[in-house]
Amino acid sequence: MKNITYIEVDKLKPFENHPYKVKDDEEMETLVDSVKEHGILSPIITRPLENGEYEIISGHRRLFASKRAGLTEVPAFVIEMDRDNAVTALVDSNLHRENISPSEKAFAYKLKMEAMGRQGNRTDLTLSQVATKYDTATEIGEQMKESRDQVFRYIRLTNLHSKLLEYVDEGRIAFTPAVELSYLNDIEQQDLIQTIESEDCTPSLSQAVRMKKLSQQGLLDDDKILEIMSEEKANQKERIKIPTERVRQFFPKNYTTSQIEEAIIKMCEAQYKRRQRQQPER
Repeated sequence: MKNITYIEVDKLKPFENHPYKVKDDEEMETLVDSVKEHGILSPIITRPLENGEYEIISGHRRLFASKRAGLTEVPAFVIEMDRDNAVTALVDSNLHRENISPSEKAFAYKLKMEAMGRQGNRTDLTLSQVATKYDTATEIGEQMKESRDQVFRYIRLTNLHSKLLEYVDEGRIAFTPAVELSYLNDIEQQDLIQTIESEDCTPSLSQAVRMKKLSQQGLLDDDKILEIMSEEKANQKERIKIPTERVRQFFPKNYTTSQIEEAIIKMCEAQYKRRQRQQPER
């Protein structure tokens, strides 16, 4: 059984380029309150670094909460392992979280695939999408109950501009169109972002597929993007525009834009039904 040691919080460092976001939200406030009352109930997992510091493998949120709660040291397991084995442990310890975002999963899959490839025990060392008898994408997919193709689709998201990834995490851009958009180059993606913001619209799957095709032909520019995005879609014929910041405070902080929209529609439907019941009979 591993021994628990107490490490000063200043000696604990986030795992370099780890894909998971530590949000200072309502859930974090709950965790901070718990740490203040009970301390850290589950020790964090670390690996020692050569400079006397420790790199966190599992427990980034707990460390953040500990600092917020005013702790100067936290309980931890210290495990000797190289970076690639640490990557695998890091990814596996977080992938089964309930509220993992598409971008977190995308970068986690990529990080793990690259680490497993460097370990030399798989055949797809170049992230090839051509199937081999048994490769890292297949193994990762089996662990997460997803197909190898779906693993590669998630990894494609890592080619998106950070703003487009933000739209995906918020639910403004659906997963499948986002995969198609990941084939656009940097300039095309920036032009698309400007169009999304100026026209207040997001691409459908068919629009994303057309832009990808034009990009591959070298025919996609900002005018063509505007032309495609300006097309009237059935669900955009009439829209009521409400800035997200005006209503965000009334919903849980982990709600996506789509979830907020759906909740507002349901509240409107409930209000309408109440008015109908209250009308006097004629």
